[in-house]
Amino acid sequence: MKIAVGSDHGGFELKQQVVEFLSKAGHEVESVGCFGLASVDYPDFAEKVCALVKSGACERGILICGTGIGMSIAANRHRDIRAALCHEAFTARMSREHNNANVLCLGARVIGPELALEIVRAWVAAEFAGGRHQRRLDMLS
Repeated sequence: MKIAVGSDHGGFELKQQVVEFLSKAGHEVESVGCFGLASVDYPDFAEKVCALVKSGACERGILICGTGIGMSIAANRHRDIRAALCHEAFTARMSREHNNANVLCLGARVIGPELALEIVRAWVAAEFAGGRHQRRLDMLS
């Protein structure tokens, strides 16, 4: 799977770990930044990831900031983006199965790296269940 990954400075270190984890798992990763700890604006990176997902260049995206809240707000402003802010693996899996979330948001200052990778693993592995859930997604368009 090709996955776009972006972060602001608050999520930079966790982004590096997520990129390494996904690459080792055999996924193609498109890292759009940021590329250091200097202060940056999270909407810029949400825009880049969402553009790649919306265009089909990447199947899914992951966004990371300090809390995940800013990234989820920025991502969900985009039509056809369904970004889910998850703090544990169950909601990550359900965001895929029931909501067909195509962007995962994480808060680097809220969860540790081990939990973050568990969340990513569950989210990447889960597939959309369709059926009654598709009808509900259609109501959002």
